Amino acid sequence: MNDTTQSAVLYAVEGGIATIMLNRPESRNALNLAMCEGLLAAALAAASDPEVRLVLVRGAGAAFCAGADLKERKTMDEAQVLARRMRGFFAYEALESLPMPVVAVVHGAAAGSGVEITAACDFALATPEASFWTPEAQWGTVGATQRLSRIVGKRLAKDMMFTGRRLNAQQALEAGLVSRVVAADRLEQKLAEMTAAMVKAPPLAMRLAKRCMDRGVELGPRGALAEELLAIEENLARTDWRAGIGGFGDKK
Repeated sequence: MNDTTQSAVLYAVEGGIATIMLNRPESRNALNLAMCEGLLAAALAAASDPEVRLVLVRGAGAAFCAGADLKERKTMDEAQVLARRMRGFFAYEALESLPMPVVAVVHGAAAGSGVEITAACDFALATPEASFWTPEAQWGTVGATQRLSRIVGKRLAKDMMFTGRRLNAQQALEAGLVSRVVAADRLEQKLAEMTAAMVKAPPLAMRLAKRCMDRGVELGPRGALAEELLAIEENLARTDWRAGIGGFGDKK
């Protein structure tokens, strides 16, 4: 990463947990080219680090990500806009493709690109102050048409896209866009509890479980079952699975 990219997205690893921090708080973490490159670089760094067991995606300042940087876009021609959008797609795909669990921690606004980043993660926590919306079509552009509709359903996604409807944290929870709503003053405690549980789990089993679920939804029932059987065989061959279940029995 160059200096601009590094400042737009911070990346750190501690105790097996990689944190990707969107770091343009003065612009409410609006997604510009430098942030796209930073997200992509951070995701690739996590993917190549065998010590990373979990990735958190967070935002600095008052917002998670307030959408695309429209000030930057005004300075671009059509080819540059398309190139910037493609870098965003590559970044979302890199997050979504990470083999370990990826968790979005959302506070404040998550608009457009912020929804895309949230949806690219495996699941999301949100504070009650979080809000989610996809204003692309109302702004005369196209985006956020794929992941959101797969998560919350086409009808709600179209309602949001066509009318500018915003979901608060509770509505996002009910729609399945976030899996937990946690009060801001309890967020770090809850996050520490969750991350401890995930980091403690056998990493291969976590990665295989993620792979099975991600691929399984794209396959029919028989294909999904075959995917799980392959994962079971791989897990049996590569891990001391008896020690794992033996430890569980001891705890019981």
